[in-house]
Amino acid sequence: MIGCGLIAQVMHLHYLRELSDRFEIAAVCDLSPGTARAVARAYGVERHLTDWRELVASDLDAVMVLTSASHAPPAIAAARRGLHVFVEKPMCFTLREADEMIAACRDANVTLTVGYHKRHDPAYRLAVERLRDMTELRYVRVTTLEAPIAPYVSQYPLVRVADVPAEALERAREERAALIDEALPFGPADDLRRAYQDLLLDSAVHELNLLRSLLGDPAAISSVDFWDDGRSMQAVFAYPGERRAAIGLVWLPGLAHYSQELAFYATDRRLILRFPSPFLRSEPTVLELEEEDRGMPWRHEVVASHEEAFKLELRGFYESVAEGKKPINSGEEARHDVALCVALVRAAQTRRDAARR
Repeated sequence: MIGCGLIAQVMHLHYLRELSDRFEIAAVCDLSPGTARAVARAYGVERHLTDWRELVASDLDAVMVLTSASHAPPAIAAARRGLHVFVEKPMCFTLREADEMIAACRDANVTLTVGYHKRHDPAYRLAVERLRDMTELRYVRVTTLEAPIAPYVSQYPLVRVADVPAEALERAREERAALIDEALPFGPADDLRRAYQDLLLDSAVHELNLLRSLLGDPAAISSVDFWDDGRSMQAVFAYPGERRAAIGLVWLPGLAHYSQELAFYATDRRLILRFPSPFLRSEPTVLELEEEDRGMPWRHEVVASHEEAFKLELRGFYESVAEGKKPINSGEEARHDVALCVALVRAAQTRRDAARR
């Protein structure tokens, strides 16, 4: 495991240990030596490192890349060593990196899985089945109310030692800034650069991936706007068949209540997915169905399962490695999400430029 931060400690390490019949955690790596050491001790891992290059050179079957830096360099190096690769979202910062990651894994004949856990959610899978019956779908509304993370994770025994060398932090900042420059060569405003990195790639990429999995790629971006210094957004996508999807993400720091809904409206039925905070283990996603039977409207709430999507995601990764199954979230699939993030920023910048003329 490369990167022992929040999502590693809250979800992945916890469920890797539960899935000990499938996984052995052979080594952990983090820029913070104290964090790597503490995590290794907590999970009974013999090796703890601070340089991912040393980890990738080890005798392993697979690597998980969970860092806040670009996942491309360790993922590519691991693939060239013949190791299977799991990377958390976002896949990377640029389309060039995405292409290089895909090519490296394809050439080495290893699997590349990108971590969109919501695609494994039992309620999402049930929604996919029900959406097949919504032949007259007209409108989709995605609303995410972002809230501070701390209230959702304070109950976990998290460790983060502030001992990362200053030069390593500065180098990481410079590398990230250079990649954002490469991803957005049209020179967007500073708030749009922040929106690309911190809002789109870090959060909204989940919603975009879900929309794409359910509706396909949009035919056009009808409108897009970012505000609150790039922390909030609203966009409308057009799809073939006179369908529209509106996606809104709003940062609301004064209320510790994360909320996410995906609502689908057809002429004869409605479907709403309500996702809980992704940092609550086994909190179920609720599916609400509304239809009409013999002139009588009815509404039904379904809790499809209490199975944790992160754990199901890891089972899927195991199956792709051990059984050769194609990942639900492949590198090719995730590349489209990065491209859509770039397109949203470009469309917003183009709109602003036009308004100034």
